[in-house]
Amino acid sequence: MRNTERLFPLLAIGVAIIAYYQPEPLLHLKSSIVPLLITIMFSMGLTLSVADFQRIWQRPQPIALGILLQFGFMPFIAWALAQLLALPPEIAIGLIIVGACAGGTASNVMTFIARGDVALSVTMTTASTLWGVFLTPFLIAFYAQEFTQELAIEGKVDVDTWAMLLMIAKIVILPVAAGVLINRLLPSLQARILPFLPSIASAAILLIITVIVAINAESLNTLSLTVVVAIVLHNLLGFLVGYAIARWNGSDSIEARTIAIEVGMQNSGLGVALANGFFTPLSALPGALFSIWQNMAGAVLAAIWKHRSDCKQANQDN
Repeated sequence: MRNTERLFPLLAIGVAIIAYYQPEPLLHLKSSIVPLLITIMFSMGLTLSVADFQRIWQRPQPIALGILLQFGFMPFIAWALAQLLALPPEIAIGLIIVGACAGGTASNVMTFIARGDVALSVTMTTASTLWGVFLTPFLIAFYAQEFTQELAIEGKVDVDTWAMLLMIAKIVILPVAAGVLINRLLPSLQARILPFLPSIASAAILLIITVIVAINAESLNTLSLTVVVAIVLHNLLGFLVGYAIARWNGSDSIEARTIAIEVGMQNSGLGVALANGFFTPLSALPGALFSIWQNMAGAVLAAIWKHRSDCKQANQDN
C-alpha cells in the first residue's frame, strides 16, 4: 500500500478545506470532472483481465447478492432518508444519484486492508459497474421523479434518461474496455504502469472532490446538519445491511466483509459527473461529501476488521 492510499481520507479532508476557503482558482476546472472520472475508470480497466470477468460466472451467488443490495437497497434507502429527513430537492436528488451508482474502486483497497476477499471485491466492482450502465439512469429516474418535478417547475432540470445512459457508457464502458484491451495486448506496458495506478486514481478522486467543493463553497455555508446525517446514515446502513444480509445468507465473515464494503462504498465520482451533467451543481455536493465520508468510515471499519483477523490468527498460531 502506498502512502497516498493510506492517507486518502485525511487528504480528502485537506483538499476539501482548501477548496472551501480558496474556491476561485478552482472554478474553471469544472469541465475536468468527466475526463478525471474517465481516467479513474481507465485505471480500473488496466487492473482487470478476461479472467476477472470469467469469475463472475464462477461465483454467482455472492456477486448476485452484492448487486441486488447495491441496486436494490442503496437507492431505496437514499430515497427513504430524503423523505424522512425532508431534504431539499437538489440534495435529495444528489443522494439518490449516489445510491443508484455502482460500487466504487476504493472498495477494493478497503477490502484488502480488512483482510477480505480481494478477488471477489474486484469481480463485484466489475459486475456492478457493467450492470450500472443500464440500471443507474433508470433507478435515478424512478426514485428522483418527485424531486425532479419540483425542480422542473422552477426550470432547473430537463432529465433525459437515455442521454444519461449514453453518458455512463462513455464514462465507464469505453475506458474500462480500453484498459482491459491494453492489459491483454500490451502486458509489458501494463506492468510498467500498474504500480502507479492506485496513486493516479486517488489523485483524480481528490481533484474531483476539490472542484465540487469549490463550486459549492457558498452552499456549504448553509449546509444543515440534516444533510450530513443523511450522508453518514446512507453509507453506514450500506455497510450494516450488506454484512448482516450476507451472514444471514450463509456467507462466512470474510465474504460478508467484502460484500458489506462493496455495498457501502459507491462510485461517488460518477454520481458527481451525472449530477453536474443532468441536474445542478448543488446536486453534486452529496457525491463529494459521500466520497470524503465513505473513505474515512471505510478505512476505520477496515482497520477494525483487520485487527480482529490479526488477533484471531495470532490466537490460532498460539
